[in-house]
Amino acid sequence: MSGTAVIERADDRIQRRVEHLMGMPISLALRGRHAASAAGDEAWQAVIDQLRHADAIFSTYRPDSIINRLDRGELAVTECPAEIAEVLALGREAERISGGAFSIELPTGDGRRRLDPSGVVKGWAAQRAVQFLACLDDTDFCLSAGGDIVCHTADPSRSAWRIGIEHPRDPSTLIAMVPVRSGGIATSGTAHRGAHLIDPRTGGAPSGVASVTVIASSLTWADIDATAAYVQGRDAAQWLQTRPIRSALVVWADGTTTRLPTYTQTEDPTPRYTD
Repeated sequence: MSGTAVIERADDRIQRRVEHLMGMPISLALRGRHAASAAGDEAWQAVIDQLRHADAIFSTYRPDSIINRLDRGELAVTECPAEIAEVLALGREAERISGGAFSIELPTGDGRRRLDPSGVVKGWAAQRAVQFLACLDDTDFCLSAGGDIVCHTADPSRSAWRIGIEHPRDPSTLIAMVPVRSGGIATSGTAHRGAHLIDPRTGGAPSGVASVTVIASSLTWADIDATAAYVQGRDAAQWLQTRPIRSALVVWADGTTTRLPTYTQTEDPTPRYTD
């Protein structure tokens, strides 16, 4: 679970759908031509089917998943679905650019390293699934996968989606609000799941940072960069300045914040965080 949420005023034009999948709530807000149409329903079902397919391949909680069979040596990468090679390549690239702060091979208590690309899969799977929503003409969407969000606004006359960022010390309150027209937004932290994030280089917990939120053109990389920055600990903001993201919000362990405007995207100006 991540510390972001779609915040919208009551509006009959927005149609919402939700389903629990991959151990988290998957929710969709649609507005525009196909918000309440059969085509919108079909696109939503295609999103869910796509995410179920990803779960069958990558779930580390299912003994029969492809990723667990690969980790046990029962399969070679060449014997796996093409999605495996794609995710592993993303994981290797993320490890390279983060100096090892992000890894798909995590230390275990018995001294081995287990294959676990979960840090890639959620954002990648959601970004991949929105292809079915993007085919809906004159329709805006906001898809949330456990709080990591992909937004799209087809009509420039319609308002941006308003995304609330939860306070890492009190998830019932917001520390900031940010408008996003199109792109991905992800938050990494321990407010919902406890101290589940570790530094793969040391096996220890990161320190100095409470949460990191990243907005980028793709949820795949927003999610990866938020996780990698969190693991960087006190170097989180400095590291994020090297990344081609739109903006970021780092909440430090003492409650102070650093807001990072970076590379402005011409198609969607750098969002401004408001308290």
